[in-house]
Amino acid sequence: MTVSTTSPDSSRSVAEVSQVSLTPRQIKMIMVGLLSGIFLSAVDGTIVSTALPTIVGDLGGFDQLTWVVTSYFVTSTVASLLIGKISDIFGRRPTFVLAILVFLAGSMLAGVANSMIMLVAFRALQGIGGGGLQSLAFIILGDVLSPRERGRYMGWFTGTFALSGLVGPLLGGLIVDSAALGWRWIFYLNLPIGAVTLVLVARYLKLPHRAAEVTVDWLGATLLSIGVGALLVAASIGGDDLAWSSPTILGLCLVGVVFSGLFIGQELRAPNPILPLRLFGNDIFRTGVALAFVTGGAMMSANICLPLFLQVVSGASATASGLMLAPMMLGLTVASIITGKRMTKTGTYRTSIRIGPFLCLAGIIGLTTLGVGSPVWAATPFVIINGIGIGMTMPPLSVAIQNGVSHADLGVATAANAFFRTLGMTFGVAAFGALLAARLRSELADRLPADQVADLDVAELTGSPETVRDLSAELHDVVVASVAEGVRLVYLAGIPVAGLMVLAAWRLRAVPLRGTSPMAEAAAESEALTVPAPQEAAAR
Repeated sequence: MTVSTTSPDSSRSVAEVSQVSLTPRQIKMIMVGLLSGIFLSAVDGTIVSTALPTIVGDLGGFDQLTWVVTSYFVTSTVASLLIGKISDIFGRRPTFVLAILVFLAGSMLAGVANSMIMLVAFRALQGIGGGGLQSLAFIILGDVLSPRERGRYMGWFTGTFALSGLVGPLLGGLIVDSAALGWRWIFYLNLPIGAVTLVLVARYLKLPHRAAEVTVDWLGATLLSIGVGALLVAASIGGDDLAWSSPTILGLCLVGVVFSGLFIGQELRAPNPILPLRLFGNDIFRTGVALAFVTGGAMMSANICLPLFLQVVSGASATASGLMLAPMMLGLTVASIITGKRMTKTGTYRTSIRIGPFLCLAGIIGLTTLGVGSPVWAATPFVIINGIGIGMTMPPLSVAIQNGVSHADLGVATAANAFFRTLGMTFGVAAFGALLAARLRSELADRLPADQVADLDVAELTGSPETVRDLSAELHDVVVASVAEGVRLVYLAGIPVAGLMVLAAWRLRAVPLRGTSPMAEAAAESEALTVPAPQEAAAR
């Protein structure tokens, strides 16, 4: 690995300054490894959903069906923050290698599981590794490149993450439908890709790390895991598996609030906290994670109801409704790449991060115009606008947070961005889902006699479009109109959430992007410590 021992001259290009510690080939190989890690983790969160009916048919345990997805989601969310801090302490490379190994071990064990309980447990193990892969990829990107140079790569990272949401269900369907493979290959497929990622990381990812004698805040990690985990589980299963007013959901919420409060108290006194609360004194970090949270919620407002609307109201097939998300993902990916290149060229994120939320708001407002009689393609321009808005917001936000904190806090700050965005997505799904169900019940009560309403299962109507198609013609029309009104209410509720995005984006202070990478700064600092000053050299 080549390391420059000279201070970067102002006349040198951004690329030269940011790459003083790594050759172009090393950077390229590292990026391939990181992108494959992101793809592995993100696609595994969606690929299983398509195979769930087949898995239940093989293993049984229908009552544990949702936990196959929920267990991965909960552990990956919590792990993303914890592993970010651990990498600050023990170094990126060993932590990333450990995350890959945990993910691959979970994949192998999930593939050989012979009961639903085993599968849920191994999916939880997978989630720990997957959460680490997601957060560490963005953290390592922050290590090897300067904030200004990160933009051009951040777009590819965001695009890969978005693409996995589209590829996952399609790939899962192909594997399950293949007579030569079967659902277990959904997990086995991770092994060769993970092996390539592991080789690239082990060979090329050689980042400097100063060993320090610090204690890990294991108590804080435990409190965080219990508190946030309980809230995530409640948000994931509330309203579907269990009523929001059920003792189990209320108990989970109480546990989540109490342990989250204990976690905050622990962080105030811990010598090396998992999430240093002093970071919230940094206005860029504070505003950035708030923007990440509402961005996650706004994304769910636009996405959660679209497949339901297309299949129930517009009459599209499941495949067609899934493909309708492709324009959004394409807009997001293209906007992310263009935005990243623009950041590298201009050295600022101000324009993109302010325009993006306005586009998200415009897209959600457009979706409120959909109703009974809207053709399948009517949503396309609005989801494209929304995707472009998200693509113009997420990459600059990650760079802004990284650029606004010290290198010592780079890992935990980057992980916090992903953590709060995921929390926003989770609570967005819960809130908008509850709103949809409540409005659907209200509409049905207004349009149908009480005895007919009692015979309808709202959860089944929103979760199974086939059930709606099998209804009598008169009842079908009533349900379709009710679903359309419920979806419209969700989009109306998404408008103030997108408005908060706009407000937070305009409050985010724009700081010029640094032109030197943390690796270059570390090399320069190390050189200053090891090379004697001119006076000392003369004395010798």
